[in-house]
Amino acid sequence: MTSMHSTSLIATSGAEEPKGRIFNIQKYSIYDGDGIRTLVFFKGCNLRCPWCSNPESISYAYQVMFNADKCVHCGRCVEVCPVGVHTPNGIDRSVNCVGCRHCEENCLGGALKIMGQDVTVAELMDVILQDYNFYMASGGGVTLSGGECTLQADFAAKLLAECKRNMINTAIETNGSTALENYEKLAPHTDLFLFDIKHIDTEKHKAIFGIGNEAVKRNLERLVELNANIAIRMPLIRGYNDSYDAITGAIDYVTALAKKGGIQRIDVLPYHQMGKTKYKMLDLAYPAEHVGGYSNEELNQLDAFFNRFDFDIRVVRH
Repeated sequence: MTSMHSTSLIATSGAEEPKGRIFNIQKYSIYDGDGIRTLVFFKGCNLRCPWCSNPESISYAYQVMFNADKCVHCGRCVEVCPVGVHTPNGIDRSVNCVGCRHCEENCLGGALKIMGQDVTVAELMDVILQDYNFYMASGGGVTLSGGECTLQADFAAKLLAECKRNMINTAIETNGSTALENYEKLAPHTDLFLFDIKHIDTEKHKAIFGIGNEAVKRNLERLVELNANIAIRMPLIRGYNDSYDAITGAIDYVTALAKKGGIQRIDVLPYHQMGKTKYKMLDLAYPAEHVGGYSNEELNQLDAFFNRFDFDIRVVRH
């Protein structure tokens, strides 16, 4: 398997058209950029956020997602699996899924779904262009998400360039921590970067993710130099980064940098448990089991607090 820390994860074979690996396409999104958007979720991430709501996005490998409530115990998955992932006793997670999708296609109860699909730019554009009129009418477009799409920078750049050729607005969601060259490669084709700041203190960032935030700051500052349009995203997670110092430190850093131009606003994303059931379907422990959410009263207090700053700061409520 290609290293998750490489610049690109594009799959190539001879003269074949390059492919990127995704795990989902979501239409009619209104939270990830302006207007009505199509989200393309890339597989593979270099961070392991305890609160991640897309655990199927973390590994670049194919994964079997199993909904036990839908299983009718027909045994077809065992019969058609070519490598022995499916056994009479259940899924053997020690065996690498090859992504053939035979189990998914033959499951009578619809209990199985393979996470991971290799696609070409042309195949993605066929889906994206289906909603072209919605983009034009709403000021929407396409957003690349993940996982971490910048790990597949070459493929992502080709996809974004094709979107721009069709006059489709483009955006990228990124944790900001991959190689600088990835962002320089993507910037010419990206109308908006939705750029994460998960913790402003580099030592605390390292304690959570295993790496400091130096690359995040470097990449953000370079995008500002390149005159990119940026919306900062700050996930707010109780006990991790919701202290007064963490919040105000991040705001102070962003507002100072915004004076150079390019940074439009800060979106604060309060923690939720919407992805919790996915961990069970992947046979994974939920790392944020102990983390609580925020009440409406607490979110209202946050709104009032952010209104004190001379900057556009929004609490995003789903």
